[in-house]
Amino acid sequence: MLKIDLLFPLAPTWRLGIAMNKEQQYRQMTAIGKYHRLYTHLRRLPSQEWKTTFSELESIIGFKLPPSARLHRSWWSNQTVPDSRSPAHAWNAAGWETAEVDIDAEALLLRRKPEASVHSTSLAEILPVHSAGGWPENLSLRRENLY
Repeated sequence: MLKIDLLFPLAPTWRLGIAMNKEQQYRQMTAIGKYHRLYTHLRRLPSQEWKTTFSELESIIGFKLPPSARLHRSWWSNQTVPDSRSPAHAWNAAGWETAEVDIDAEALLLRRKPEASVHSTSLAEILPVHSAGGWPENLSLRRENLY
């Protein structure tokens, strides 16, 4: 059987028709998402809470937040949609959730989720390292073997 991750190591598997649970979707979105730097930052924090400003968050992720982040509290919701580019994927996969959002002060408080609801995910699980060795046995790029 052909291994999909050998051909498409960072391809969104829900687009390849592979069933995934919610946690796997978070990890997949985080691995290829534009908020992967936020995920990495949160995983490294030793504290249970993190108070930050929108500006500090922008310096971590490397780009400006969209205007809707400064206008709508719902942008900071902990809910995620599998095919979106929501930053909630990053903080949920890292084991965090938004606790307080102050739009006027452009401030945010993130809090670690209780341990019982968090699966410890290492960066190696999200960005697996594949050997650059030889061509895998039984790997065929023929159309009939891919579909």
